[in-house]
Amino acid sequence: MVVLPVLGLVLSLAAAQFNQEVVVQRNFNMARISGNWYSVSMASDNVTRIEENGDLRIFMRSIHLLKNGSLKFDFLFMVQGECVAVAMVCEKTANNGEFTVAYEGENKVFLLETDYRMYATFYMENIKNGTKTHVLALYGYISALDRSYLKRFVKICKKYGLDSQNIISLINKDKCYDGPLRN
Repeated sequence: MVVLPVLGLVLSLAAAQFNQEVVVQRNFNMARISGNWYSVSMASDNVTRIEENGDLRIFMRSIHLLKNGSLKFDFLFMVQGECVAVAMVCEKTANNGEFTVAYEGENKVFLLETDYRMYATFYMENIKNGTKTHVLALYGYISALDRSYLKRFVKICKKYGLDSQNIISLINKDKCYDGPLRN
């Protein structure tokens, strides 16, 4: 009976295809990015800006696609020891997955990759007072992603010239999570 081994092989391949994680790196369906997210890790060529009390250290709460194609980011950060809730709209550009926003200078924000269900990696280029800062952020649908996602983030950081000493884990470091909010 040759049919059973062939059928078994076909079913195994189908199961492997079904379980395979699909990573999207272009032609994003931005509506699928909408939802609740957690900050998992950040990296920067200027680490002081993403360290505790840094002006670019944020704790993501949600991302929503607006009707005009822009993205609304809702996040928290610490200001003088208090948690502050911020809603910021990143304006859509002509390029898929690219946005601009004025915050602590001029910024370009890019969605680098996502699987839409577990993680998303964003890249930001900030120009403040003539100085350019690069920031990468890993967001997860859950606060503690599997190590495979963290390893992937390290590889992406290296691609952008950032070594492991430029990466900060934000897991269990969100002092705003349970704290009072100030708008």
